[in-house]
Amino acid sequence: MKNVLMLALAAAVIATPAAAQAPAHAHAGHAAHSAHPAPERAVSAEEAEVRAALQHYLNGHATGLGSEFAAVMHPEMKMMFIRDGQLTQRTSAEYIAGTSGRPAADESQRRRWIESVDVTGNAAVAKIVLDYPTTRLTDYFTLLKIDGEWKIMNKIFHAEPKTGN
Repeated sequence: MKNVLMLALAAAVIATPAAAQAPAHAHAGHAAHSAHPAPERAVSAEEAEVRAALQHYLNGHATGLGSEFAAVMHPEMKMMFIRDGQLTQRTSAEYIAGTSGRPAADESQRRRWIESVDVTGNAAVAKIVLDYPTTRLTDYFTLLKIDGEWKIMNKIFHAEPKTGN
């Protein structure tokens, strides 16, 4: 029985295309960290919709326009993070109200990208990286498809100061 299971497992690995086995971390606008980047994988229509919705979030950071964030953040969205060792919360309205309406002075030195998206039905999770001159932020989102539109429902993040700045 053990040999049969081992043979079945080996056959499954051999029959699985390399693209399906490779990690799905390659993405547009961001260089792979390996000398041999993972092959591109097909993106489902739903994942493409989630990525298009998240582009509003990225555009909001690039432009400072609250309207970009409002286009993707659900009015009931909550953001939670740790500040000075304490759990801190902010609503989407508070987040949007804090926008400047213009790009950051160091915008040309900032990079940001969608690291990953995982979709099941009308629910999705996503990871976005914001690589700024003095800080690297990693955002995690939950999204729902509501009335045909993907909306950010929750956001948590981690900010890591860069050393040597």
